[in-house]
Amino acid sequence: MIPDSPAPDRARTNGATSPPPFTVRPRLAGKTIVLTGASSGIGRATALAMAAEGARLVLAARSAQALDALVLQCGARGGQALAVPTDVTDPQGVKALAHQALEAFGPVDVWISNVGVGAVGGFEETPLDAHRRVIEANLLGHLHGAHAILGAMRRRGRGTLIHMISVGGWIPTPYAAAYTASKFGLRGFSEALRGELTDAPGVHVCEVYPTFVDSPGMRHGANYSGRQVSPPAPLIEPQRVARVLVELSASPRPRAKTYMGAPALPGIFAHALAPDAVARVMGLLTRRALAAAKPAVPDAGNLFEGSRTHAVEGGFRDARRLSPRGWAAAAGLATLGLVLMARARRR
Repeated sequence: MIPDSPAPDRARTNGATSPPPFTVRPRLAGKTIVLTGASSGIGRATALAMAAEGARLVLAARSAQALDALVLQCGARGGQALAVPTDVTDPQGVKALAHQALEAFGPVDVWISNVGVGAVGGFEETPLDAHRRVIEANLLGHLHGAHAILGAMRRRGRGTLIHMISVGGWIPTPYAAAYTASKFGLRGFSEALRGELTDAPGVHVCEVYPTFVDSPGMRHGANYSGRQVSPPAPLIEPQRVARVLVELSASPRPRAKTYMGAPALPGIFAHALAPDAVARVMGLLTRRALAAAKPAVPDAGNLFEGSRTHAVEGGFRDARRLSPRGWAAAAGLATLGLVLMARARRR
């Protein structure tokens, strides 16, 4: 007599039925997300992280070739992606970006304005058109995005607008005056929008303030200082910022402000209590760093054309092993903040 074969839906122990496999629904499944500045650095890291979470992505940057390659990578990770080459300084181009997102995937759940450029150099030595271009990309580019999508979000009753700002929106950056102006302005713009949206509780405006990130941004940026520049340690990994953007995009009630990096809060507090002292300290540290750096030829970088490379990381990772100058800069700003906090408590 041939024994009966075990039933396929029963476990081989105790005759118990095997439970169906447990699957976790991707956090961004069904969400349509527009991401500008997607071709490199934080943007590229974020696109890949969101694709792995099942997002429908509309990717914008100036380089069509870089976006096409990124679309394939996002598809391999499980997401859907559409490339829309866009220069955010062109308001009509940003409107077209919003229109294509709506046509391709329906209502936009999250819009991430991630474009950020810079020009390093003394204010007078930096060409005026370079200053203007930094303002156009970092401030007006974000304004164009908000103007293109907030109306649709308000009518729908929900949506999230995320502005990548950096701690430079609180702490001045001498020898990058237009960058400071754009970031301070973007912080104020974001806060004003949030005030206007109090009658639309389902629509959120979020700000993200990382300290220096190991991204290609500083290699891509304009440099009129005559010296090679690199970000001071400690550095944040682009993937860490990407995880924060995933969390904000997945949350039905995302937090308004996110600060990243150990020096961020002490530096912000120090600036609130003694802004002129912070500006002088930052100016002194920057002058010393530039004086010690190797010479470099002035270069407009990616201000007026697409970035030359499209990596996630900037290759500054060795700076995570802090040099004495890096320790001094980070510790100096943090110490100033802590001293001022202690004085405020005593008062």
